[in-house]
Amino acid sequence: MHRGAFLNIFLIIAAISLLFDWYVFNGLKTFTNDWQSQRSRQIVPWGFLVISVGITAAFLLGFGSYSTAKGMTPFHEWMLSLFLTFFFTKLVFVLVLFLGDVGRSAVGIFNTVAKHKDSVSHTYFPARRKFISELAILLAAFPFFGFFYAMFRGKYDYKVHRQTIYYDDLPDAFDGFTITQLSDIHSGSFDNVTAMQRGIDLAQSQKSDLFVFTGDLVNNAAWEIKQYIPNFSQLRASYGQFSILGNHDYGDYIHWDSEAEKAANLDKLKQHHKDLGYRLMLDENLEIEKDGQKIILIGVQNWGHGFIKIGNLDKALTGVDPKAFKILLSHDPSHWEEKVRYNPANIHLTLSGHTHGAQFGVEVAGFRWSPVQYRYLDWAGLVNEKDRYLYVNRGFGFLAFSGRLGIWPEITVITLKKKVV
Repeated sequence: MHRGAFLNIFLIIAAISLLFDWYVFNGLKTFTNDWQSQRSRQIVPWGFLVISVGITAAFLLGFGSYSTAKGMTPFHEWMLSLFLTFFFTKLVFVLVLFLGDVGRSAVGIFNTVAKHKDSVSHTYFPARRKFISELAILLAAFPFFGFFYAMFRGKYDYKVHRQTIYYDDLPDAFDGFTITQLSDIHSGSFDNVTAMQRGIDLAQSQKSDLFVFTGDLVNNAAWEIKQYIPNFSQLRASYGQFSILGNHDYGDYIHWDSEAEKAANLDKLKQHHKDLGYRLMLDENLEIEKDGQKIILIGVQNWGHGFIKIGNLDKALTGVDPKAFKILLSHDPSHWEEKVRYNPANIHLTLSGHTHGAQFGVEVAGFRWSPVQYRYLDWAGLVNEKDRYLYVNRGFGFLAFSGRLGIWPEITVITLKKKVV
């Protein structure tokens, strides 16, 4: 989609937001109507209007300064996030107020018809009740404070997710073998190095046998990770650190002056993987040996439904014993859904990321929902298809919306166990 098309969409959304402003403004006038202080009656609705319209204007100006050569910066992400915060807050307020207005309109129509029968000439529509405005404010407070929590705390509220997976054919030496997985670092979005470092420290404190990173080191360009190499290079495991590329790592979402410049960026990013101490796997496999026994680690380039598809699983499996215990690193879970789970190679475990869990959703007491589930069949956590497992990491970083709510940033720790017969 061209930038002009994006601009048209944003202008339409901004116009809707301004209509919401007018509706909320009138609702706040009803809310403050019986206040004794005339100054307060003016400050609340007009103060809201100035702030809300100002945020919409800042959002549009921020988009106007957007450079397709760099992509979204933390500034652009903050402008988008503030706009979304107010937009959804206003949406809830407007819905409540609108339902109240529908109700009073129905009463007004009924009263008008009834009075007409009694030959009374004037109509009677009840005034908007303050209670409706109060209810609208109360309900709108949930998205308002929720979004702000997501932006200031939620995006760095790292959670460790632990999974133990049992296999019949796991080599005995690997019984209890642990893997720490990170995915979707999106280094170009970070705006708090201290908070980010807490996540790195938490990941390293797991002291796993193996560390893997499953793609999207950057948003678009190699330079985004450069300043954080001293931080993420702290991640070490006794059996090594391994990584793959994700769809954002290829630089497909920004403008390059030439294909040569784009290719040079990818080469630089590959070098940064090496600088981090990660062994970048590009459609290949290698052996992890312990006490004379082996498992096979496989890494493919990105292959995703609706995204770049250059990962070559057949090439990556070259020379692999069909009976070997195999772990695959593949960024996009749709690769597992379409190419891996029924593959005759019998890949035991696939580790993915990509979805971020939409950075928004609910995971409570066994109930799980996120809007991303309407796009991806498997979008977070562990999936089992006849003892072929997929684990989808919810992502370490964030992108576009500078926050996380309900779907917190994840550090995955997987323990491989031998089934006891």
